[in-house]
Amino acid sequence: MSSIAHTETTQTYTAGRSGKDVRSDLAVHFTPRNSGGIEIELVSRVATYYGDSIKAQVLDVLKQMSVVDASVKIEDEGALPFVISARVEAAVRRAWSGKGKRVLPERTAHIPAAQRDRLRRSRLYLPGSEPKYFTNAALHQPDAVILDLEDSVHPSEKDASRILVRNALRCIDFAQCERMVRINQLPLGLADLEEVIPEHPDLILIPKTETPEQVIEVARKIAEVKRQYAMSGPIWLMPILESALGIENAFAIAKADESVVALTIGLEDYTADLGVVKTVEGSESLYARTRLVNAAKAAGVQAIDSVFGDVGDMDGLRAWGERSRGMGFEGMGCIHPGQIEIIHRAYAPTDKEIEKALKIVVAFEDAKAQGLGVVSLGSKMIDPPVVSRAVKLVQRAKQMGLVQ
Repeated sequence: MSSIAHTETTQTYTAGRSGKDVRSDLAVHFTPRNSGGIEIELVSRVATYYGDSIKAQVLDVLKQMSVVDASVKIEDEGALPFVISARVEAAVRRAWSGKGKRVLPERTAHIPAAQRDRLRRSRLYLPGSEPKYFTNAALHQPDAVILDLEDSVHPSEKDASRILVRNALRCIDFAQCERMVRINQLPLGLADLEEVIPEHPDLILIPKTETPEQVIEVARKIAEVKRQYAMSGPIWLMPILESALGIENAFAIAKADESVVALTIGLEDYTADLGVVKTVEGSESLYARTRLVNAAKAAGVQAIDSVFGDVGDMDGLRAWGERSRGMGFEGMGCIHPGQIEIIHRAYAPTDKEIEKALKIVVAFEDAKAQGLGVVSLGSKMIDPPVVSRAVKLVQRAKQMGLVQ
């Protein structure tokens, strides 16, 4: 790779943001030079305490990227080391037209293996360009966090966000949360996979999926990167259906690869595709959501609902979630931490449902122990589908910690 020292340009390349409304980030202004070594100017409210360590880290990243002559201005707004590293790398890569080296901060995050059928009631979206949302996300206890590289990231920031998300996967402890990444629509999403798969996210969300071939392409790329890095362990897939064609192909998409664990729907794009208004009641998307649930169940994967976009309407969210559970969905996305608890309540079985299910399960176990082919509860005969439904409800209640 060519050294920056040989370039003739004096153009300045910037990555990250600074300003009074910015926190946990920094702006890196990188200007390659032909001589003079490295010159760093640091502007930071914490320069007295951390100035030397910030400069040392910047120098280390530049050294790893073979930069020998450059001026660098840092406008720091309280960025953590993994953010500093990502922003410096992004600025240098931009100077190299995206052909720079990768600089990986020390891995500090534990990577637990996510189970195929784990709870996915709530998935909290975190814009991949905004590090301020990363560090405390797990405190809100969603079942999953989604590091988003798609709609919440401006097209001009896709490259820098990809590096930032990669570093977050290496350095942020998301605790009990399943670590999901929403890549960009293909083919851009393939570049996202090259950057984030080596950090072993638990699940990849595939936006605007319309055909099984798109799932196969993503699965093939993931396998390729895993081979390259000698990785083991599953990385699950969750296609997002956001068009009429995607809904029509729901079952084929769910069966396209064994790593698919769930289907979900994006109602903003879906209603736009139909040319209809998205309403709080959701009658315009009832067919699509019902068909998605049926396809998911037929394929043996989870059905996950869309987000509820009005963060101020908690009653509307609760009603949507309860209807969603009644349709067969097992969770939904959320765009604000305040939605998480309400979503968990909406998707939880009621005390009355749990009590009835436990009685049926006990009756079933008693009948089985006695070698009886018929299950009865009091004077009523219990059909096998009722037993099956009760068993599933009790299992789900146990997953949620509602019964022992």
